[in-house]
Amino acid sequence: MSNKSAVETGSDVRLSARSGYTGFTVGCAPGYVQANVYIVPDPFAADFLAFCHANPVACPMLGRGETGSYSLPALGRDIDIRTDLPSFLIHEQGLERSAGDIVDLWQDDFVVFAVGCWLGAEGALAKAGIRMRHRELGLQGGLYRTRLAATAAGPFHGPLIVSMRPFHKDDIDRVIATTARTPLSHGAPLHIGDPAELGIEALDQATWGDVVLPNEDETAVFWPCGLTALQALKNAEMPIFISHAPGAMLVTDLKEVFA
Repeated sequence: MSNKSAVETGSDVRLSARSGYTGFTVGCAPGYVQANVYIVPDPFAADFLAFCHANPVACPMLGRGETGSYSLPALGRDIDIRTDLPSFLIHEQGLERSAGDIVDLWQDDFVVFAVGCWLGAEGALAKAGIRMRHRELGLQGGLYRTRLAATAAGPFHGPLIVSMRPFHKDDIDRVIATTARTPLSHGAPLHIGDPAELGIEALDQATWGDVVLPNEDETAVFWPCGLTALQALKNAEMPIFISHAPGAMLVTDLKEVFA
């Protein structure tokens, strides 16, 4: 999308990805729901769905495709999941590689899952006029492995992964109230304040993402993260599965609706 527009739609972003756009979707198509994408072989699909349902705050389920289908009609009338993300990660035999599309990799037993992501909550915070310093810096914020365990299902298990973003202490109550209205984007914070209570030893050493440390007038705020599902997928030791590349989400036709 060489010419991003404030009026672009989810369909516009998908068509741009289909035409070769390989950048991030952060800030694209304001007001449209974006989703993490995980694609697994059918024999693992029921257990993965059960894992997401057992961990609904970290892995809010937006949609599940039919076996072998690369469309998600409930999320967009023309979605072709093989081409409509800017980039993918292929996880095969314990190795990881990137790809611009997965047309040649598609299998008849693949099942597509779309899981809610933080960007809906971020949109609600922006609409509420709450300052987000990580966004001003153009950064995602840090992602951290906690000592808390996600609820296991079949071969899917692993730690709860959280995201952290700093907010001004005077804004915390509004941050809580605003994000509580976005259940498909992880809802209200899991934890506020001391990272040690989650088993995080050092905020300046994020497991993934960009470190944005709180200033003296700010507080660290933590939310469950969809990477919880990615870690569980890796732990399941499947021969192959596919995920979105970091920051390259599926932009759907659904409009953000705040509860």
